[in-house]
Amino acid sequence: MENSLKITAFFGSPRENGNTHLLLKETIKGIEDSGFEVHQFNLNAMDIMPCQDCGGCNETGECIYNDDMDAIYEAIRDSDRIILASPIFFFGVSAQSKAMIDRCQSFYCEKYLLKKPLPQGENGRKGLLLLVGGMDKEIGPKSAGACAKAFFRTISVDEHDTFSFLGVDEEGAILKHPTALKEAYKAGIKLVGA
Repeated sequence: MENSLKITAFFGSPRENGNTHLLLKETIKGIEDSGFEVHQFNLNAMDIMPCQDCGGCNETGECIYNDDMDAIYEAIRDSDRIILASPIFFFGVSAQSKAMIDRCQSFYCEKYLLKKPLPQGENGRKGLLLLVGGMDKEIGPKSAGACAKAFFRTISVDEHDTFSFLGVDEEGAILKHPTALKEAYKAGIKLVGA
């Protein structure tokens, strides 16, 4: 696989250096140690208007609103590997993650209404979902994972791995998890096929 592999990571937590961020950093370390670069978006720091369900993208596959999603659209189109890292809030992905996902309605229109799915490219398209939840209930990863799966499939990521860690609430608690950081590191290596 060439070093031209393009990898994008979406960090969906409002808390920098919290559990989700630590997990994502370890995943990125695995990718970088394999010789690849990662373009990271901190969704909480971006100007992303919620989807207005206006139908403006129905006939073109392009959102009529311009904000920081413009850079995200471009990155998604160009990426071979996509990572979404989110805490689980109320059994779903974070508001930051969901706002970004909802604005991908334009990709939905492009794929399903206009029958023009994003091309797989020579390296294929694969994804990775990282979830961290404070409650120790499987409904959290199941519900958040369903949303993420819809996102991945809409942007032509037909396969993705999911790593979810539950009962991790206090800041830095992921560091006490017996396997989380090692699993995240290995997941990064696997994602780039090294």
